[in-house]
Amino acid sequence: MNTTTEQTVRVAKEFHWEMGHRLPFHTGGCQNIHGHSYRLWVEVEGVANQHGMVVDYFDLKQMIEPIIARIDHSFLCDEGDSLMMNFLGQTPLKHVVVPFNTTAENVAGWLMEAIAAQLRQLPNLTGLTVRLHETERTYAERHQQL
Repeated sequence: MNTTTEQTVRVAKEFHWEMGHRLPFHTGGCQNIHGHSYRLWVEVEGVANQHGMVVDYFDLKQMIEPIIARIDHSFLCDEGDSLMMNFLGQTPLKHVVVPFNTTAENVAGWLMEAIAAQLRQLPNLTGLTVRLHETERTYAERHQQL
């Protein structure tokens, strides 16, 4: 069997971090400050090289870990959340301000864009899927062509 044919292959790697947020528009418990143990499944699709490899897992880790390090043990804050913006502006606490509600769906899209920007330098990749687990039983998934 020739493993280097022009066949599309998918490979994936998982990442973990801790992060807080809140959803000020929410009418349930999520309007309160809370956090999650996030898990991100990054799946790339592409044509394997002459060695049968789509992407080296080490290279994937090197590209994605700086993105995760920026938000690990931080508070992700919607720039429209004036209560939290005022509070965070008076503290040295680690936080990242974003222009969207910090729902799992939006965070997955934001991470997908950041990861896609890194992966576009690899010409053999054709697709990216990110699956963001906010809890053990819930996730949001996004996909795009590269």
